[in-house]
Amino acid sequence: MRQAVILAGGFGTRLAAVYGDIPKPMVPLLGRPVIDHLTDLCRRHGFDDILILAHHRWKAIRDHVDPSIRIHVEAMPMGTAGALSDARHLLTDRFLVLYGDTYADVDLTRIWSDHAASGAGATLFTHPNSHPHDSDLVEADADGWVRAIHGYPHQAEVRNLVNAALYVMEKDLVERIPLDVSTRPDIAKHLFPAALDAGFRLRSYRSVEYIKDMGTPDRLRRVEADIRNGVPDRLSGRSGRQAVFLDRDGTLNEEKGLIRDPADLSLIPGAAAAVKRLNQGGWLSIVATNQPVIARGEVTESGLDRIHARMDHLLGRDGAYLDDIRYCPHHPDSGFPGEIAALKVRCTCRKPEPGLLMDAIRDFGLDASRSWMVGDATTDVEAGIRAGVKTILVRTGWAGRDGKSFIEPDYVAMDLAGAVEWITSGHEAARATVQDLAKEIRPGALVLVAGLARSGKSSLAAVLRELCAESGRTAHVICLDGWLKPEHDRPEGAGVAARFDLAAAAACIRSILDCGTRRHFDIPIYDRASKRTDLRTQGLDWSPGDMLIVEGVPALLSPDLVSWGLMRIYVDIPDDLRIRRLRADYQWRGMAPQSVDALIASRNADERPDIQASMSLSTHIIRPHASA
Repeated sequence: MRQAVILAGGFGTRLAAVYGDIPKPMVPLLGRPVIDHLTDLCRRHGFDDILILAHHRWKAIRDHVDPSIRIHVEAMPMGTAGALSDARHLLTDRFLVLYGDTYADVDLTRIWSDHAASGAGATLFTHPNSHPHDSDLVEADADGWVRAIHGYPHQAEVRNLVNAALYVMEKDLVERIPLDVSTRPDIAKHLFPAALDAGFRLRSYRSVEYIKDMGTPDRLRRVEADIRNGVPDRLSGRSGRQAVFLDRDGTLNEEKGLIRDPADLSLIPGAAAAVKRLNQGGWLSIVATNQPVIARGEVTESGLDRIHARMDHLLGRDGAYLDDIRYCPHHPDSGFPGEIAALKVRCTCRKPEPGLLMDAIRDFGLDASRSWMVGDATTDVEAGIRAGVKTILVRTGWAGRDGKSFIEPDYVAMDLAGAVEWITSGHEAARATVQDLAKEIRPGALVLVAGLARSGKSSLAAVLRELCAESGRTAHVICLDGWLKPEHDRPEGAGVAARFDLAAAAACIRSILDCGTRRHFDIPIYDRASKRTDLRTQGLDWSPGDMLIVEGVPALLSPDLVSWGLMRIYVDIPDDLRIRRLRADYQWRGMAPQSVDALIASRNADERPDIQASMSLSTHIIRPHASA
């Protein structure tokens, strides 16, 4: 029989203003006392011997719970460690500890088994959280053995690994550590440090499963909202979890070359808020980063840990956290002073190899089809595609100009904030908008997607391609920007269509549609930063029966394309949103604000009449989600 001990002796002072003078375990959570949620969890995992250690208003707990649950009453407040010591005659040789003001959706069987196999004196459930500054932080080695427990306030930047107040313990540890119960000793602050000093081995059981304390009204409301939104269930692992893999330099923090000192790491504006949004939505946030500074001998692994402690600290200040950081320490090239020969190898974890992502998919039980990779380099995109996740290229850092891979992302965003907005909101909204249209696309069909600049055409085209793929159909996306003429060849005042070589585009598209065999085509790509189309091409492997989606501002201005396109979509969004996107795009290219305003005004005069008139040629008008 397994024993669970629930610590329920607190006074609930911070909750009393809202719920009155009742014991904390009796505070209602979604209409049921917290203690009911805890005892239900214990019994689901075979903990039939439940012992509640109570003090304040203990009779209210006794009168509510099942008579089979034992209650031990402290004669006076003794602290959490003192309560265990006082009840040691009731403890079994091994027992689980839960706190009466927490809500947990945790596989208790798994942590119990992990502890039993480890030989530890106690196992601590640990995880990162959104408020590390007022949490006890656990320092553990790579194998999970606890080195130290750092109580708050913290004197130095420490990795965000929090003691979540759920333990499996050996009775021997409680009996052998002398405690003065009159000082109300705490398990984390007093018992565990004393146990480490006495030679007991403590184990960190790191998990992304949901456990939160509800010691304040705000935290209680947050837990209730999380349960309603399904966050505990998404983190439970009962079905595939969803993750967003994040590149580090240039995506999460400012690109400054190889970072060797924690002081050199600074977050990109808006990055912490974006990660916080993932945390609150039940998405795992996992950094996947190449760190060749290790192989080059320029930073030790402990030095890298200090850099990541700095990152944890900066994120934590804004209520955000990373569920994990995966890094590749290898570097295939030699010739660096102090390099580590054993790490000078071609590995499977250095992006664009997908090893970092594949290992995390296995370790966290991720559903790759519902997970994402966000990065600023083409190597990030390739690693994500090879791992089977959706990809977003951000225009911070390298902005895709690293030149190391020649593969197109699924989507593009201005920065991490924009990418997370698309992942958590825009993507599903766009899918819902066009899912019925996707069903109508037939083998061999040409689909045109038109609209004013920055209206979300490329994202919508990618969503259509994605939906087709999910039903076993292959669709290819071509952007007409690849046929933009050089600026010196664009006749001034001739209208938007004259800026494109639409005849050449139509000829290429016709040759694809008429191809009756499997064939490779090279499609020109427009580089937004350099304004050139001759730098690289997009490879398109066509098979008869594939579908072709052509997107671009002038997609409905070519009579040939209009006559061939059985589905002609016009994308329309509020103009103020579209102008904001245009302005952000031009500023990213380095244009001065006054030049941006003048160019936007010029484009409006040049494009709007013709493009809006082409709406009449559409078969469908789509008004997507604002983040599309």
